[in-house]
Amino acid sequence: MRHGTRLGLDPGDARVGVARSDPTGFLATPLETVRRGKGDLARLATLTREAEAVEVVVGLPRSLSGGEGPAAAKVRDFAARLARRVAPVPVRLVDERLTTVSAESVLRQQGRKGADRRAVVDMAAAVLILQHALDTERSSGQAPGEIVEENA
Repeated sequence: MRHGTRLGLDPGDARVGVARSDPTGFLATPLETVRRGKGDLARLATLTREAEAVEVVVGLPRSLSGGEGPAAAKVRDFAARLARRVAPVPVRLVDERLTTVSAESVLRQQGRKGADRRAVVDMAAAVLILQHALDTERSSGQAPGEIVEENA
């Protein structure tokens, strides 16, 4: 298992949920939600530096069959732009099928309602994305997902 803090991102059209791991890469916790638009990449680059992250993991929305549609294309573009901003820290894309649905379910079970739930669902989804990536690496011994090229 590689040592170092990782950030996990759940990029949406309106917000980006951000999670971070502990330095051992064992546990993901919520960090913040970044509003999409002007300054979003700069804020994510700042969070990456502040966390001294060794890697940024971005959730890639795939269909249940594993295919990629317009949402995945948007995330690939976002991840490439982010990779240029945070270089030389690597950015990886990992499959995030159903993480937002799972996060919504967990928050509903905790009694979070309406606006309160919407305010944290992106962070909760980022936690699920990052935790899955950490668990996958721990069990397989391989870095998760696919590396994003800066010039993509």
